[in-house]
Amino acid sequence: MNKKIRAIALYLPQFHPIPENDEWWGKGFTEWTNVGKAKSLFPGHYQPRIPSELGYYDLRVPETREAQAQLAREAGIEGFAYWHYWFGNGRMLLERPFREVLASGKPDFPFCLSWANHSWYDKTWNNKGSDRLLIEQLYPGQEDYDRHFEYVLPAFKDPRYITVDGKPLFCIYAPFATEEIKTFMSRWRELALKNGLKGIYFLALAHGMDELSKEKDFPYDAVSYDPLSDFRYGRRGISDYLSAAAHHLFGIPKIQSYSAYVDYFKKRFPCGKGYVPVVNPNFDHTPRSGKQAVTLVGSTPERFRDLVETAGTEPYLPDSGLLILRSWNEWAEGNYLEPDMRFGRRYLDAVADVLKK
Repeated sequence: MNKKIRAIALYLPQFHPIPENDEWWGKGFTEWTNVGKAKSLFPGHYQPRIPSELGYYDLRVPETREAQAQLAREAGIEGFAYWHYWFGNGRMLLERPFREVLASGKPDFPFCLSWANHSWYDKTWNNKGSDRLLIEQLYPGQEDYDRHFEYVLPAFKDPRYITVDGKPLFCIYAPFATEEIKTFMSRWRELALKNGLKGIYFLALAHGMDELSKEKDFPYDAVSYDPLSDFRYGRRGISDYLSAAAHHLFGIPKIQSYSAYVDYFKKRFPCGKGYVPVVNPNFDHTPRSGKQAVTLVGSTPERFRDLVETAGTEPYLPDSGLLILRSWNEWAEGNYLEPDMRFGRRYLDAVADVLKK
C-alpha cells in the first residue's frame, strides 16, 4: 500500500438516557432498547445481536469509553467521529458523552465531529413510529452559526482533534440538504482563521450517486461515498426481485447478500476521483424497522477484511488516506465493530490485519 490508511470510525452516542427519549419512547430508552428486543425474522437471521466484553454499556461511564478507545487503538483505527447533534438555536441532543471526553481529556484517543444535521421523526428510532416530527433541523443564520462554532472551538483546539492538511476535520451527514449549508461553511472558515486555525476541512457524507452529482456546487474539501446506500435500493438481478417478492408476500425484510455488496463496492466506487470510501461491516435495520427493513446476510470478518483491504488500496483510497468505517457502534443498524457474542473481536481483528500491515 502506497498511502497510509487513516481509518475513522463513526461513533453513535445514543447509549445513555436523555429526557427527550424518555418522553418519546418511555423511561430509560437508549439504543439498547431496540437492540435487545430484536427477533430473528427468517431462517438464519442473526438476531438478536448481543454485545460481549463491553456489555450493554452506558456511555456516561468513563471506563466504557476508555475500553472502546483501547479496542479501536489495538485495531489500528486512527480515531472516532462522534455524531454531533446541533439542531439550530443552540438545541442539542446526546452531547454528554463527547462533552465529558473533551472536558476530562480521556480517553487519550483522537476524535473529530460529524454533524448529524437531519430532523428526527418517530420512525427514526422505532418501527412502530409514524412520520410525526420529533425535532426539526434548522439553519437559523449567522448568529446561530457563530454560536455553534464557539461551542465546538474548544474541540477543534484540543490536541486530540483529527486534522487533514492541518485543518480540523468536520463531517456533515446531509451535505446537500439546503443551499444554506454553503453560508454555514463560509462563515465557519472565516471564524476558523480568526481563531488561529488553518481553516476547516469539510467532509461531505454523500449517500448516493445522485448526491455526488451535486458535489460540484458545494465547496467541500472532500466528499465520501457509501455504495451501500445505492446498493440497498437498487435492482441488480433475480435475487433482488425474489427478495422483494418475499417481502410483499410473506412479510419478511428485504434480504440482500453481503458478498454482492462487496462486489458492488468494487465495481461501482468512483475510483480515481478523490472520493473518500465508506465501508460497512454489515447492515441490518430490523431492530428499528422490523419487517420493513433491509438486511444484508452473509457478512463474515473475512469478507469485511476483503472490503477494507480493497478500499485501502489504489485507486480507491484518496490522497488524504481517509477511510470511513461505518460504524463503530451502530448496533440497531447491524453495522458495528465492537465485540459480540458470535464473532468476538474478529471484525476488529480483520481491520487490524489491513491497517497494521
